[in-house]
Amino acid sequence: MYKKILVPLDGSKLAERALPYAKLLAQATGAAVELVRITGSDAPAALRGATADYLEETAARFFSASPNIACTELTGTPAESIVDRAKSDPQCLIAMATHGASGLRQWLIGSVALKVVQAALNPLLLVRVVDAPSPEPDIAIHSIIVALDGSELAESVLGPAIELARPLNSEIVLARAWELPASAYYRSADESGAARFIPTYDQLVAAHRGEAADYLAAKLTELRTRGVDNLRAETLEGAAADKVIDLARATPGSVIAMCTHGRSGLTRWALGSVTENVVRHASNPVLILRAAN
Repeated sequence: MYKKILVPLDGSKLAERALPYAKLLAQATGAAVELVRITGSDAPAALRGATADYLEETAARFFSASPNIACTELTGTPAESIVDRAKSDPQCLIAMATHGASGLRQWLIGSVALKVVQAALNPLLLVRVVDAPSPEPDIAIHSIIVALDGSELAESVLGPAIELARPLNSEIVLARAWELPASAYYRSADESGAARFIPTYDQLVAAHRGEAADYLAAKLTELRTRGVDNLRAETLEGAAADKVIDLARATPGSVIAMCTHGRSGLTRWALGSVTENVVRHASNPVLILRAAN
C-alpha cells in the first residue's frame, strides 16, 4: 500500500484537480502527502517565496486536518524533478492532473505528464481535467476498472487494485475486450488453391466471446477464493482502449487501473498501445502501474 502521495502543482486550479483524489487516498490508506512545485534554476527570489506561500496555503486549504502533509519546492525541469523525487520510495504514488497553468500544449498528455508516465517507475494516478477548472470539493471512487487481456503482465495490476479497493470499499470490475482479427472477414485457400474451411462469422464471434467470458469467470473465482467479494466482470466487444474508456464513462465514480511494461523510456511504450490510448483519451482518472522487469 502507498506510504506517500506526491502531488506536483504549478500554481493553477487545473493542476489542483488532483488534490481531492490525493486527499481521499491519504485518508483511506494513511499515506503522507507531499505537495511539490518546481521552479527553474534562474527563477527570481520573489517567485520562490511566492511558491512557498502557495504550497502552504494549498496544504491548509485541502489538508487542514492532516498532520502528514509536507510542502517542497524543487529546482529543475518538471518531469525529471517529479520522477527523481518519487523514485527513492517504491511505495510513493504520483498523483497529477494532465494539464496545468501552461495550457494544453504544455500539460496535456504528450508533454510533462507523458514524460512522467514514460520515465517513472512509481505508480501514477492521472486525473484528466475535462470541464470545470476548479477542483471538486469531494470525490469518491466507487469502482476500480481493471483492464485485462489474458496476460500475466496485465494481471499484475490486480493485487495493487485490490489493496486500494479495500480501504475505499470500492468495487473491482474486471474488464476484457475482444475483437475479431481482420483475417476473420476473408476466405483463404491452401497451397493447392482449394478453398480452406473458415468458420462462419457467428461461430467466430461466439468463440472469441466465449473465450473472454471463460477467462473472466476463472478470474472471478480465483479472486473470490482470496476473499475478494465486491467484484464483477465485463466482457467487451470491440477495440480494447475504446471499450474500456466507454465502460468507465458509464460507471460513475470509477478509476481505470492498467499496467505498463517494466522497462521505461520512449522506445518501450509504443504509440497506439492500449495503455497509451486510454491515458490519452479517458476522461476518468487512470491508475498506472509499471510491471517489474
